[in-house]
Amino acid sequence: MQQIKISLIICTYMRPQPLSRLLESVLLQTQVPDEVLIIDGSTNELTKNAITQFQLKRNKEVTAGFSTLDSLRYFQVPAAHRGLTKQRNYGIDRVSEEMEVVAFLDDDTILEPSYFQELLATYHTYPDAVGVGGYITNEVSWEPSPIEDKNDLNYFYYDGYRRKESSRYMLRRKLGLAQKTPPAVYPAFGHGRSISFLPPSGKIYQVEQLMGGVSSFPLAILKQHQFSEYFEGYGLYEDADFTLRLSKIGNLYVNTAASLEHHHDAAGRPNQYSYGKMVVRNGWYVWRVKHPHPSFKNKWKWYQITLLLAAIRFLNIFTTSERKEAFTESMGRTMGILSLLFSKPR
Repeated sequence: MQQIKISLIICTYMRPQPLSRLLESVLLQTQVPDEVLIIDGSTNELTKNAITQFQLKRNKEVTAGFSTLDSLRYFQVPAAHRGLTKQRNYGIDRVSEEMEVVAFLDDDTILEPSYFQELLATYHTYPDAVGVGGYITNEVSWEPSPIEDKNDLNYFYYDGYRRKESSRYMLRRKLGLAQKTPPAVYPAFGHGRSISFLPPSGKIYQVEQLMGGVSSFPLAILKQHQFSEYFEGYGLYEDADFTLRLSKIGNLYVNTAASLEHHHDAAGRPNQYSYGKMVVRNGWYVWRVKHPHPSFKNKWKWYQITLLLAAIRFLNIFTTSERKEAFTESMGRTMGILSLLFSKPR
């Protein structure tokens, strides 16, 4: 089986320590990427210094006979290219021409040793793939469940497994606002279940969405389709926008055997008010990317769920200890809903 040449792009912003941990896990791969591009949007030199220290350590390990990255290139981008989608496009333009697949990883992930081996095996199994995603193992607790109880609102069942159902999904199911499509297959009213609702079965699932921070795409596809720079800065839902567009031209897959951990780092994230507003406005945007002309019924359903989620976040002021965060995010969601009345994203 011919080995596929793969380039890894890591877009980072003010996270030198998580980035160093990720690079260490890349070195431990059973199949190390052919090149690694660090695309740094930081406003200081800390990440650059961390990469310099990593390379010095790497050179010593090469001498001692340990694994190495054949090509590690660092770019500190100018202000005009700062922001997740801009940095991804900047990186794509600098991928070596002989590469066949480009992988993207969030800078706060840690890989299992077979991550790239499993990812590339998917392209051999499905040569038609326009994208393949990995699978995060440390965010959701699943348990085997050979018997599925559709009336059990306390659990979500899928493919021989079950996970605890969140209160918001329990309420949506009671109100008839839950999707009937599989996880990561986008319903006509938006607000679908994400990849995190696929179980750790070791199987490959066909989907319509990938998580941008654990994704890969053929270089030929990335030369034709760019990440939208509508999603400035933090880029919430930029991955949904990109992969929903790709789902219209080809097949996307998630390989749950290509596993890694995601250790959320607070650095570089927006405040809760901005986040709440982005959830609504960017959510509306990606919904219309996939379904530009929804029926009245599906429009009404999208707004029902959006209002319900804002109300639940407001109630969190009284039900959680993080009252300030719940209040500011609920205000952001409310302003996001109101803003759609006067200025919809284009």
